[in-house]
Amino acid sequence: MYSFCKYNTITPILNKSTFLCGLRKNLSTSFCKTNITRIELTKRLSRLNVLFPKYIGSNTHDTISSIQLKKRLIRKKKTLEEDALTPGVFPVVAFATAEEYNLENLKIGLKQQDLYDAYPIPNDNNVIHAIAKYRVGKEPREIFFFRDGSVILWNITDLESSNVLSFLRQYEIDSYSQRLVHSESEIMNYIYHNNEEKPSCLNKEGNFELNPNSEIENIPLIKYTFSNAMLQSVKLGIWEASLEKYIDQIEGITEDLKKGKKIKLSREEVLRKHGELFALRHYLNLSSDVLDTPDFYWENEKLEILYNQVCIYFCINKRTKVMNEKINHCVALIELVSHHLSDKHHIRLEWMIIILIMVEVGFEIIHYIDRYMH
Repeated sequence: MYSFCKYNTITPILNKSTFLCGLRKNLSTSFCKTNITRIELTKRLSRLNVLFPKYIGSNTHDTISSIQLKKRLIRKKKTLEEDALTPGVFPVVAFATAEEYNLENLKIGLKQQDLYDAYPIPNDNNVIHAIAKYRVGKEPREIFFFRDGSVILWNITDLESSNVLSFLRQYEIDSYSQRLVHSESEIMNYIYHNNEEKPSCLNKEGNFELNPNSEIENIPLIKYTFSNAMLQSVKLGIWEASLEKYIDQIEGITEDLKKGKKIKLSREEVLRKHGELFALRHYLNLSSDVLDTPDFYWENEKLEILYNQVCIYFCINKRTKVMNEKINHCVALIELVSHHLSDKHHIRLEWMIIILIMVEVGFEIIHYIDRYMH
């Protein structure tokens, strides 16, 4: 079989698949060099698909084997160095260091340390607002300790931040690793403006804008609102990292199933994997406020608007939805493995019963022969 090339020479065609793929490529190239419309090109390619469906579109990307696991993308975050030298710009750093803090003992520890004055937040018993007694500059240094295991530092230096994290260790329940704490932290900046009519907000540059001259706004509550939203982001980041680690652990199971190999997990290990998934789902959907607005804002509409602005900035709802979809996929995979192992266990039991019955029949035959011979 032969075809005419660009320079009107005849070239042999090795097989039908090579010919059709080359023809398809030439049609696509000619679209760029001639006045053929996109609709006409689509019609020509569709005719090839109808005539030769076996050869068109068959390449390595159409096979299951080419599918690769998509890794979690690391979100671009601010760094302290970006605006550290800008006057009037102050940092806000959020850390999630544990599943929970013992706030009652923490409050006693702050009083004994005598470096910060602890204040409550109205209508919220799950947070401590601490203000440093000794000022370095005009701007105060403030810390919000949340019972959920997160701490938000306002205008705190790196050295003081390290000391605070070390101090918190004795009040943590189910602590996270230091590497995870620092990798999933969030950094923001806040500034002040003098426009009395402009309320506090999250500006287009991603900075918190506070209005210190407003008689209506309560600056500590506004800082609490911003801190509460940052808390949701850092906790969600911890859970995302945990899920990513879990997915890496079960990736080998997918490969074994795809290649028909023996699954290396035992029934007890599969049960533990199941428990890890449901614990993560419980933290995400039942023990946190990432799916709903906290009750504190029901009677504070303006603060609720600020809270939602920051949550949108950190893509809380979208990240939560994606995480739940990933958990559902992992649950389906683990359930498949669990059913497979259960079936193997049942088959093994059935064979054991069959063998026992055969042994019993064998003994009965021997007894029958023995009785017949005598």
